[in-house]
Amino acid sequence: MKICGILMLIAGLSVILYGRFFYTPLNQAPDMGLMQVDDTENQVVSIPPILGLAGMAIGGGLIYFGRKQRG
Repeated sequence: MKICGILMLIAGLSVILYGRFFYTPLNQAPDMGLMQVDDTENQVVSIPPILGLAGMAIGGGLIYFGRKQRG
């Protein structure tokens, strides 16, 4: 339970700090004989900061209540 809480805190903090990530999907380019066509386009996925705050709150709760049960 404590490990999950730490992972949630780290994930929530990274969402707040970075907020988005980039990726390049692999698209099939048509075969044009001797010509080579590249079809690459960078995509951006934005994550709302409220999800980062919620992840940090859940992680803190898991750490706090996970420690309370064993003590």
